[in-house]
Amino acid sequence: MNLKKVIISGGGTGGHIYPAVSIAQELKKQIPDIDILFVGAKGKMEMEKVPRAGFEIEGLWISGLQRKLTVDNLSFPLKVLSSVYKSNIIINRFKPQIAIGVGGYASGSLLYAAGLKGIPTLIHEQNSYAGLTNKWLSKRANKICVAYDGMEKYFPSDKIIKTGNPVRQDLQNITEKKKDASQFFELNLNKKTVLFIGGSLGARTLNQTLQKDVIKLAEAGYQVIWQTGKFYYDEVKDLQNESIKIFDFLYQMDFAYAMADIIVSRAGASSISEIALVGKPLILVPSPNVSEDHQTKNAMALVDKEAAMMVRDIDAKNILIDSCITLMSDIPLQNNLSQNIKLFATPDAAKDIVSEILSLVK
Repeated sequence: MNLKKVIISGGGTGGHIYPAVSIAQELKKQIPDIDILFVGAKGKMEMEKVPRAGFEIEGLWISGLQRKLTVDNLSFPLKVLSSVYKSNIIINRFKPQIAIGVGGYASGSLLYAAGLKGIPTLIHEQNSYAGLTNKWLSKRANKICVAYDGMEKYFPSDKIIKTGNPVRQDLQNITEKKKDASQFFELNLNKKTVLFIGGSLGARTLNQTLQKDVIKLAEAGYQVIWQTGKFYYDEVKDLQNESIKIFDFLYQMDFAYAMADIIVSRAGASSISEIALVGKPLILVPSPNVSEDHQTKNAMALVDKEAAMMVRDIDAKNILIDSCITLMSDIPLQNNLSQNIKLFATPDAAKDIVSEILSLVK
């Protein structure tokens, strides 16, 4: 059977969206005339980011359960019924040969509906702690691609394939892009630069830390690229100057990575996978606001191999900026971190996932 039609579903955060887009790009690379449809959640960031990457997307009326009693929680059963119903309509019209889920509530409805129709399904789990939707879908999924060892505690072991996390294709060979990056950001090519990324939605602790102390980095002679997330940008945009560049969202991540001498980031799985590929010295500040504290587990997997440094969220306001300055002046430590984090890179993850997809539709 020739693969002609694929549905990819999921989203909510960049950690779900960018692996999905990478899978789609690899499918297009291998099968140029393939028809790919994304299905996401209305109002979530995939409804903007996926079309920007050049793919069509349809939205479902679905959102997650809140931790406290809200009106949204009361409407959750209705949203599930509505999203499964619309998923059936989309599947009947589009007629996919396989459905791929990358996490997020939209993928739950879509892949559940696909499974009922006998359509093969594959899910991809980015984190070391499996998400609720993927755990639920794993019972019916044909294959489960993962990025970490030990995922048998969440998924049937006979379905698991370790592929790693796919990353954006434009992150290859970023060293060649540094001159263009300096022009893009209007920064000095010869000055050292620190990149702060708080995930696609931003990180309050990183923003508050920089709001308080970013001037210390500038006074030490360093440049800063600072991604705030859209909710925090207006609070801090006035701190921008010729050596501090502030963005609500970084669309040119290849340029941001190319310009960076060291990177400070949350410990989301997709961010770690990207930084491993570019091989830059890294300080991780895991978010404490995630299920099972899985970002700390992600971070410790690198720290234990001397592939990254870690600053706890609770300590960041007191020591993070000083840690950046110390790392920037320690070239042997930078080289060691850079060399070790490259061992975590999975540059062929998208190809390996596409290989599993093709094996399911033969």
